[in-house]
Amino acid sequence: MRQHIAKVASTCFFYLRKLRKIGKVLDQDSRNRLVCAFILTRIDYCNAVFAGLPDSTLAPLQRVLHAAARFVDNIRPRDHVTESLMSLQWLPVQERITYELCSLMHGIVHGHAPEYLTDRAVPVADLAERCHLRLAPDGLFDTPRSRTAFGSRAFSTTGPQAWNQLPTDICNTATYTTFKHNFKTFLFNIAYGL
Repeated sequence: MRQHIAKVASTCFFYLRKLRKIGKVLDQDSRNRLVCAFILTRIDYCNAVFAGLPDSTLAPLQRVLHAAARFVDNIRPRDHVTESLMSLQWLPVQERITYELCSLMHGIVHGHAPEYLTDRAVPVADLAERCHLRLAPDGLFDTPRSRTAFGSRAFSTTGPQAWNQLPTDICNTATYTTFKHNFKTFLFNIAYGL
């Protein structure tokens, strides 16, 4: 995955260099829209496959996110970027991955996900040997064990793990729009210690 992440980061930095050439004539809102279109979409595209990777492997994507925030808010390279990320309401890369995983799991819970994903996540209530447990009616999913690090990064493991860690009120949100809003607020508060 390091090679793939390096390629994504390289492409993002290429677009950031191109955007910097016209950045002086754009206002902040226009810079933000361009970064969302060219940079954040590349970071977020299929980022669920990055689940379980260490922070050191995801560091190039986080550097892209910091550079993009500096471009949008027009701050110097040595200035702290945390306040800028908070004002733009951008989640760090690790939380973006969790957001993607739980969004897919929300689709599975409410029947909006494709069958190939639905088959990968099994509710605890559907397992004969575990249906009598206290956790069964809570809407939790079975997290299969894996003997390899690669297997533990599979969606069948990382998706249910992420979903099972959510508060019950967020899991029980029926509409996808409300779920996205509440879940992003929850992740934002965790990421920035609010």
